[in-house]
Amino acid sequence: MRSLISAEQEQAYHAALHSALVAGQGVLARGGASLEAVCVAVQAMEDCPLFNAGHGAVFTAEDTHELDAAVMEGTHLAAGAVAGITRIRNPVLAARAVLQHGQHVLMAGEGAEQLARDAGLPVVEPEYFSTEARRAQLRDAQARASGAVLDHDGAAALAARPPGGPLHEGSKMGTVGAVALDAHGHLAAATSTGGMTNKRPGRVGDSPLIGAGTYADDRTAAVSCTGHGESFIRVAAAHDVCARMAYGGFSLQQACDAVVHQALPAIHGTGGLVAVDARGNVCLSFNTEGMYRGLARVGQAPETFIYR
Repeated sequence: MRSLISAEQEQAYHAALHSALVAGQGVLARGGASLEAVCVAVQAMEDCPLFNAGHGAVFTAEDTHELDAAVMEGTHLAAGAVAGITRIRNPVLAARAVLQHGQHVLMAGEGAEQLARDAGLPVVEPEYFSTEARRAQLRDAQARASGAVLDHDGAAALAARPPGGPLHEGSKMGTVGAVALDAHGHLAAATSTGGMTNKRPGRVGDSPLIGAGTYADDRTAAVSCTGHGESFIRVAAAHDVCARMAYGGFSLQQACDAVVHQALPAIHGTGGLVAVDARGNVCLSFNTEGMYRGLARVGQAPETFIYR
């Protein structure tokens, strides 16, 4: 897979990750809250067509887009999430609006969109989320009757497909996320996704489910996951990391590795996560060939990575 991604594609991803990291880093450098930092970083990736979130989201089996997102802050365990968004430009901001509204945690469909409109968030036509690379990815999946596929970049996936073979489902994951620790010692996590190419309409993955794809607790860690959503739901992956730290005395690295390299593979789950703990330790763990990821600390140059 690595040899099939061009140097230009790699450079584009590194640049996009760098921009998102700089945006979040800037918030923290000004003394801003971790929740604001993760939202700004994820918003930058939602606006970039390279990622399967916001503009550049994958298509469902009915040629539509359904976007999910969640945010959580670790101080009061406050959280907000949306599922099945079709017209709000930045789903992560819709999730934050749910959190700030305070009455509910997870909202779906038209109700979620109305709350976002009431909060003054930008509304777009569904076509805004579409790209030709994603449409080609859908057509290929449908033509091959390959079912719903996980993929981070439609064009790269098509190029990487062996002649006559299906898309490599385990090679690229389609969720973006960010975690942060601010100067006040508070943690936050945010996650956003377009879901799975050719998925059945109405399917909801782990991203908007608090405890599965997103979790933050100032006592332990902030976690954002990416991968085969059904598996992350079944093991409550994000919360499991925090629980292992709280109840088992695990370090962040030990907890993340236990979830990513033991709990998930036990049910054939593929993917990874980004996490930061209350002491500022960072873990970027995955059980696939690579994961688009990066790290930025205030006062230091951001670092970005793709492969191991």
